Amino acid sequence: MWGVWLSVPDFPGPDSVEARPVGSVASVVHPRAVVFGCAGLVVTPDEAAFFREADPLGFILFRRNCDSRDQMRRLVDDLRASIGRPDAPVLIDQEGGRVARMRPPHWPAHPPMGAFGALARHDMEAGREAAWINGRLLAHMLAEVGITVDCAPVCDVPVEGAHDIIGDRAFSRDPAVVIALARATAEGLLAGGVLPVVKHIPGHGRAFTDSHAELPVVEADRATLEATDFAPFRALADLPLGMVAHVVLKAIDPAAPASTSPIVVREVVRGPSIGFGGLLFSDDLSMNALQGDPRARAEAVLAAGMDVVLHCNGDLDEMRTLPGAVPVLSGAAAERWARAEAMRHAPEPADIAELTNRLAELLGAALA
Repeated sequence: MWGVWLSVPDFPGPDSVEARPVGSVASVVHPRAVVFGCAGLVVTPDEAAFFREADPLGFILFRRNCDSRDQMRRLVDDLRASIGRPDAPVLIDQEGGRVARMRPPHWPAHPPMGAFGALARHDMEAGREAAWINGRLLAHMLAEVGITVDCAPVCDVPVEGAHDIIGDRAFSRDPAVVIALARATAEGLLAGGVLPVVKHIPGHGRAFTDSHAELPVVEADRATLEATDFAPFRALADLPLGMVAHVVLKAIDPAAPASTSPIVVREVVRGPSIGFGGLLFSDDLSMNALQGDPRARAEAVLAAGMDVVLHCNGDLDEMRTLPGAVPVLSGAAAERWARAEAMRHAPEPADIAELTNRLAELLGAALA
């Protein structure tokens, strides 16, 4: 079955990605603390005019935006041109498995993160090597079209009976395995010139509902959360970017999801429980776990301590309501973003065909 994941109808040969200069972020005027989506395969004149005026930090792409390499390169270039910043970040959720915006026939189908956990159960070193290679290959795919940030790896620790929204997107139910494989994946992405986003802080693995549809409430006590759910994020707190979940942790703040809870952000995410020092994105404002209109949602996540709001659905009318509620990046957020960008570099040399073959060999061995 692993051959299915690695079937690449028109996969390119040796790494041909040109070294891309990493732009300076020492802008005098900070961009607005929001990342926007767009509706389709091209930037419309109305979208371009809005983005130029709103000046978001960057953009995020979804399946509706991905058709071919040439189309994506043009789209990414046009999004950056609309705000006059060629170094503006462009994000995507390219985890592998179910969550893959770029799909065959133009791009390879990578396995879900659970496949690497299955390999690690038999051979941890092989699992770690495969996870690194997977991250490096994902980065190659993204860098080819100009994407600089991947919303991966998933660092959640699912429990028995939890909603399948996480499921095989997670590496393992063992926090130690999650830590090892998430670290390897992040390092593979960084080696390929793409910034990783650890998610979903402070943990989505105990959610029995899908936060895209409704608000999950986690009943576990704090000691349990500290020992399991928080552990991967604490171990990966040095990574540059994180995404905060719309999940209520009753043991810490029963009144608000983590993404809108100053208590959770202060005591857990930034506090001793995790101590994350990187830039914090909210999860998507459009998810039904949050209440209120988009403007109220944006104000709530920023008040809780998020650095940047994600608005992903590409609805221009909704986006037009946000600039009045979302200020430019704070000084602290701008510093965190600058630190993140300083970790991004031109892709390290790699033989992509050789790495692809090695990954197939490692994953195939898991079934032998």
